[in-house]
Amino acid sequence: MEREELFKMLTVRNEKKILLVVLDGLGGIPFKDGKTELEAANTPNLDALAKESSCGLSIPVREGITPGSGPAHLAIFGYDPIKYEIGRGILEALGVGMDVTKRDVAVRGNFATIENGIITDRRAGRIPTEVNRQLIKEISDRLKKIDDVEIILKSGREHRFVLILRGDGLSDEVSDGDPEKEGLPQKLPQPLAPQAGKTAEIASRFIKEVEKILKDKHPANTVLLRGFSKYPDIPSMEEIFKVKPAAIATYPMYRGLAKLVGMDILDTGESLQDEVNSLKENWGKYDFFYLHVKKTDSYGEDGNFENKVKVIEEFDAHLPQILALKPDVLVITGDHSTPSKMKSHSWHPVPFLLKSSYCFNDDLKAFTERECRKGSLGVFYAQEGMALMLANALRLKKFGA
Repeated sequence: MEREELFKMLTVRNEKKILLVVLDGLGGIPFKDGKTELEAANTPNLDALAKESSCGLSIPVREGITPGSGPAHLAIFGYDPIKYEIGRGILEALGVGMDVTKRDVAVRGNFATIENGIITDRRAGRIPTEVNRQLIKEISDRLKKIDDVEIILKSGREHRFVLILRGDGLSDEVSDGDPEKEGLPQKLPQPLAPQAGKTAEIASRFIKEVEKILKDKHPANTVLLRGFSKYPDIPSMEEIFKVKPAAIATYPMYRGLAKLVGMDILDTGESLQDEVNSLKENWGKYDFFYLHVKKTDSYGEDGNFENKVKVIEEFDAHLPQILALKPDVLVITGDHSTPSKMKSHSWHPVPFLLKSSYCFNDDLKAFTERECRKGSLGVFYAQEGMALMLANALRLKKFGA
């Protein structure tokens, strides 16, 4: 019996509420004064909660594998991240509210800086979102089609945007047009299969046409494309786990991930308080909530240890409002680690905290990587976290006689 069929057979509905809080890129490794960001942060509320919760460390995909945000989140949502390999483009497109058809290939784009053929900044200095919108409007006005393929663009936040290529005979088997590190030559998309030749050519021509439009727009004078993807076939969380789920997230990709697995996307402002307010306002309407905090990851990727610490502390200050809702099951974790020391995602296991009426009290000193390693949950694969949430919500029947 496949894992999904097992959950369909065992899961039951009830009135208990599950809240999953994901501090993106939460995990770290020792850096400043030999401490991780969690160890350096002043988190009295998280530390007190860890004392009366079950804790452990989760592995997003497999040991030693550094995950992207897509597979890392799918694992947290209870899906096998290897079975459901989903391109980032479709997630971004859904997250910004674009309509995607079966003919389309969706691509995630970054504005970037190029100098003498070398990519010097993959994020164009994180240009303001308003500048992004102005650039996308100019490109959209001047570049509507390449051959028989329609070009559809929409701004994301800061340097990010989404490109949809719409036409016949398109494939998502195309390599990323992104060197992935600064200081390397520009990299154009390449076909990974014979049927993808047309798509790779159109994407490469798109980059060159955009560069003509952006030639005087430094630092945003080129674009990087990655995550070529078509709409996948994936069952919903309601179908597998019998929950009525909702998502609160400020960034398009995470709204896209949530929408892909059948969550309702709730309105929210930009701040953490806005997200908490949305949670409060909708608390009576759903039985599973996913609340996403992005900046822990952003500052980790920037190598900004101090600001990542501040985001963790800001969340800790908001935690009493969340606890006041009295969720039956509360999980606080990350999708993956983003150590400031590495300025990137990493393979390191992620702190995981679970609080319910039916969990062990691990009596840990703090919510940190080293303390969570001592917890009763041990080290486990992230996709099993959903089973733990459902079990602690009494939503899983007994298996077998």
